[in-house]
Amino acid sequence: MLDLLESFATVVELSTLNQASKRLNLSQPALSRQIAKLESELGVDLFIRNGKRLELTRVGQITYEFALDIRNRQLDFLKSIADYKIEGHASVTIGASLTTLQTTLPLFVSLFVEKYPEAQLKTVTGKTHEIISFIRDQKVDVGLVADAIRDPSLVCLPLFSDHLELVVPREHELASGNPGSITWLNGLPMLLFSKGTWYRKLIDDLFRRHRIVPDIRMEIDSFEAIVRLLSPCHAAALLPKSYLRSEWLDDNGLVAIHLKELVQTERITSLVYSKQAALSLTARRFIEETARSASGWNVQSKQE
Repeated sequence: MLDLLESFATVVELSTLNQASKRLNLSQPALSRQIAKLESELGVDLFIRNGKRLELTRVGQITYEFALDIRNRQLDFLKSIADYKIEGHASVTIGASLTTLQTTLPLFVSLFVEKYPEAQLKTVTGKTHEIISFIRDQKVDVGLVADAIRDPSLVCLPLFSDHLELVVPREHELASGNPGSITWLNGLPMLLFSKGTWYRKLIDDLFRRHRIVPDIRMEIDSFEAIVRLLSPCHAAALLPKSYLRSEWLDDNGLVAIHLKELVQTERITSLVYSKQAALSLTARRFIEETARSASGWNVQSKQE
């Protein structure tokens, strides 16, 4: 009946069978049969024939209004299906440092995919300045960086802030008690992030201020590699406090040690995207959900 109602509505709007048959790409006799079939199924006359012109009966007007409602609902339905297909196949490309990819990003991605399982996410790694360049060049949709970016062409949403903590293997001599002062890092065997990373800049600034010269055993740009090598190297590392969950420390045989001077290494993790970018629905939703998740994370951290 949907096809019959659409043909009927077209006849009403064009007033004649001749014009309506052209619009519908039907012969006039075929269109006449459709109208007659609809009248037969409904058991009422829809038109009063006045020569070549057709005038609606009262029930014809009611039927036309119903046909319009069905047409609009059908269009809304088809639009919803089209949006679903576009959303299901649209992807969001996220730029992140290797450390962020291994630590912060999985949390936000898992929460997002749980809510939008059809979404496709891609990642590109690089240092902070490289990620910002990717965003400007629209090679990525959004970036997760350990910095507060000040650029009028970009939107920078602060997600959370934290600072570095001293991390050592459970069997390390510093694990049994609080060293109390950052001077204990002088000459201490350490694994550091590679030069050029945001974390390394924080650490180098800290060491310069306090005149610390550690025994640098390795420089690595992988958070995961540093974690795995701490025990074999019997070394220490400075790692972001937000990642040092108690269960994670236990699983890796590590201990976190608080030093008051390390509060000076506070840094902000931000979500960045271009003001000029034509972001997909998936990208916009990722931004919204990440900001919402980070807000909840901050509240939980304060309560803890």
